[in-house]
Amino acid sequence: MSDGRKAPAWIRQAVDFGALLAFGLTYAFLRLIRHAPDQEALIQATWVLTVASAVALLAGWLAEKRLAWLPLISGVFALIFGTLTVVLHDADIIKMKITALNALFAAILLGGVAAGKNPGKAVLGDAVDMPDAAWRTLTIRYGLYFAASAAVNEVVWRTQSNDFWVTFKLVLFAASFVFALANVPFMMKHMKDPEAKRDVLPEPPDSGV
Repeated sequence: MSDGRKAPAWIRQAVDFGALLAFGLTYAFLRLIRHAPDQEALIQATWVLTVASAVALLAGWLAEKRLAWLPLISGVFALIFGTLTVVLHDADIIKMKITALNALFAAILLGGVAAGKNPGKAVLGDAVDMPDAAWRTLTIRYGLYFAASAAVNEVVWRTQSNDFWVTFKLVLFAASFVFALANVPFMMKHMKDPEAKRDVLPEPPDSGV
C-alpha cells in the first residue's frame, strides 16, 4: 500500500525535474553548440519549458487524479509567462516569473499567518497530519523562503546576464530540494501518525516548471 502512495509523488517530481532539465539542456545546446545569442536561446528554451509545463500538469493529474495547489499554480504561471515570452519575444518575462510566483506564495503564506489563519495546509498539501502550531511554523519557513527567492531573483535578473540567470534558476531548483529535505526532521517530529513518517516527502518550494 505504501508503494502506491509513493509512486505518484515520485512520478510528478520526475516529470517536473525533466521539464527543468529539458529547459537547461536546450539553452546549453543553443548557446554552446549552435552559438545562438543568449536572448534567442532563452526564448527557445522557454518554448520547451512551456510545453514541458503542460506535460507536467497532465502527468501530475493522471498520476494522482488531483493537483496540489503549489504545483498547480506553479504550472499555470509557467504556461502564462512562458507563452508571453515566446509570443512577445521578450526573455525578461520568463525571468520575472520567479519573482511574481514566489512573491505571491510569500504573501499568501505570511499574510495568512499574520491574519491568524493557517494557509500552509492548503498551499503545501494536506497529506501530512500535524498540529496547527507545527503547520504555522512550517508555513512561516516556506513563506520566508519564497520571499527570499523572489528578492534574490529580482536582483539577479536585473543585474546579471542571461547565462548567469539560467544557472541561477538551476541552482535555485536544487536549493529548493535541500530546503524541503531540511524540514523533514521537523515534520517527522510533529506528525501524529507514526506509520506515515516513512512516506513523508515535503513539497519543494520550486516545482521545476
